[in-house]
Amino acid sequence: MSMNKKQRSITNVAKDLFYKHGFKRVSVEEICKTAKVSKMTFYKYYPNKIELAKAVYDNLIQDGIAKMHKIIHGNIPPEEKLQRFLMLKIESTNDISIEFMQDFYNDTELGLKEFIMERNEKVKDTMITDFEFAQEKGWFNKDVDFNLMFSVSQRIMGLIEDPILLQKYGSPQLIIIAITNLFMYGIGPRNK
Repeated sequence: MSMNKKQRSITNVAKDLFYKHGFKRVSVEEICKTAKVSKMTFYKYYPNKIELAKAVYDNLIQDGIAKMHKIIHGNIPPEEKLQRFLMLKIESTNDISIEFMQDFYNDTELGLKEFIMERNEKVKDTMITDFEFAQEKGWFNKDVDFNLMFSVSQRIMGLIEDPILLQKYGSPQLIIIAITNLFMYGIGPRNK
């Protein structure tokens, strides 16, 4: 979706505020003030904060898919592809607060959790196509079942709230990175 300057400003400001404070604590007024737009302008593009949150999520997903597709189809060695996937995961979770994660993944009232699950299902299909392409090329392990991998990865998202892991790693992002490392490299030794 193509956005004009004001809509892009609203969406970018919302993303930054949501990442920092979570969805629930950020008001439309705060978004408008920070983006330097009126509420009337806000409502011209988004009927409410929930639809804005969905737009923010969709933008993040589309950006991530484009970057992942570029990595898969790039002319780089398989080991570098895996390293770039890991860096992409680090970058995509770098500024996310625990409040953001909880607001989106634990929501039962606003429909955000269902929205994310629906979107993630569509993303999964796109990613599996790219990963299977990489398997055919011999870049990824031919024995990996990517449907299983994605199913497991969705179920382990609850680990980002585990108090013991949070104490050990210090942030949800570092837990996600550790989980991603485990998925990408397993427990075998590897060159750093």
